[in-house]
Amino acid sequence: MAQRFSSSQSAGNSGPPQQRYPPPPVPALRQYAGPSFPLQQRPGFNPPPSIASSPGPNMMQRPQQQPPYTPMRQGPINPPSAAKRPTDSRPPPPQQKTEFSHSTSKKKKKLADKILPQKVRDLVPESQAYMDLLAFERKLDSTIMRKRLDIQEALKRPMKQKRKLRIFISNTFYPAKDPTEGEEGSVASWELRVEGRLLEDSKNDPNKVKRKFSSFFKSLVIELDKDLYGPDNHLVEWHRTPTTQETDGFQVKRPGDKNVRCTILLLLDYQPLQFKLDPRLARLLGVHTQTRPVIISALWQYIKTHKLQDAHEREFINCDKYLEQIFTCQRMKFAEIPQRLNPLLHPPDPIVINHIISVEGAEQKQTACYDIDVEVDDTLKTQMNNFLLSTASQQEIQSLDNKIHETVETINQLKTNREFFLSFAKDPQQFINKWIISQTRDLKTMTDVVGNPEEERRSDFFYQPWAQEAVCRYFYTKVQQKRAELEQALGIRNA
Repeated sequence: MAQRFSSSQSAGNSGPPQQRYPPPPVPALRQYAGPSFPLQQRPGFNPPPSIASSPGPNMMQRPQQQPPYTPMRQGPINPPSAAKRPTDSRPPPPQQKTEFSHSTSKKKKKLADKILPQKVRDLVPESQAYMDLLAFERKLDSTIMRKRLDIQEALKRPMKQKRKLRIFISNTFYPAKDPTEGEEGSVASWELRVEGRLLEDSKNDPNKVKRKFSSFFKSLVIELDKDLYGPDNHLVEWHRTPTTQETDGFQVKRPGDKNVRCTILLLLDYQPLQFKLDPRLARLLGVHTQTRPVIISALWQYIKTHKLQDAHEREFINCDKYLEQIFTCQRMKFAEIPQRLNPLLHPPDPIVINHIISVEGAEQKQTACYDIDVEVDDTLKTQMNNFLLSTASQQEIQSLDNKIHETVETINQLKTNREFFLSFAKDPQQFINKWIISQTRDLKTMTDVVGNPEEERRSDFFYQPWAQEAVCRYFYTKVQQKRAELEQALGIRNA
């Protein structure tokens, strides 16, 4: 091996290409040597100017010897990277950017995708009407969104309206019957019925489900005359339980042939719960029976009106003489008010109806009517809830939005085509040159081509000052590779 390379060196020193392509200095060659075989690892091998420029048959025939050594190239030897030119760092062509950004925006459906380009608006003045509609739609969308938020906030608060509940209290007297051959006798008795319904025009909405009478009350107590029915049988009670089934009325049947005085106690089922205030606090706030939030709000209004909040410690309230009598303290925190209100809140008073069960007139129904105020859910609440849950309009709007996006996309495509043909009609030669350059750049980007094929296909490219040094470095790298392959094949490479 040493004699062979020395003979090549001696043969290359006398060749004329050495004068035409002077070799670069040794330090420069070491700087660009192959990454796997640096020069300092082989002190017995001199930098070969003759090998880089030798016209002998070895250099011309070695490319033909590559097939026997091709399996060894799959080893750790890496191809040289010094011969590669840096990749083109120019940005991708603008039309590919347009396609990518358009596909992304098509998924997001932004409002900006609906806007017509300025060139289209200048070309078609009538398109300004579309832009005005777009601005109006933006305002309308913001208004609808604000209203939807208002409705959501309103649904969080109880929405009640007062209605008249008409209570019908009727009784029927059944006289005594003597026993006969076919029928048994019976004692005189009466039947009391308590029913009711809301005073509303049900004809407007025949499909509406009527609310049961018992659903308005938490409990119902009928107290009969204790002198007639004794202390153990004079009370008829009904109380709501979690498993209670709603009914349209209540019925009580008792024996008797005398008029009976009865008291009917009806306790309304308030939703949310309401409380009766202490008489002193009720006179002070002007509130008799209300929910807890309304009571606290009325008390806070009283505190602000009379400026009872401490000027320095804002969380404290200085009680006046009335609040001091009610809460039995001169000063308290605002956070303590709900706790201090608990002893002053009582269950609401029941509705008391005094009725006389008359036994005059055999089997004749006698009815008395009473109207009371009850709170029911506002029908507007159902409509507002249905409005928030409805998706039919949203689907229709989404469908129209998709059509608008498709139309604007078509307009933009037509605008691009128009500019393409106008540019071609204005200057065909320059347009085709620019178009070919653009297509070449796109092709390079897609195929990852290194260098500039358009410049490299001309001969002037290889007469530049750096070409000679590049050729020398290329051949030197190839020689290093071949030498490493031969050493591996012959098994004389150092470990």
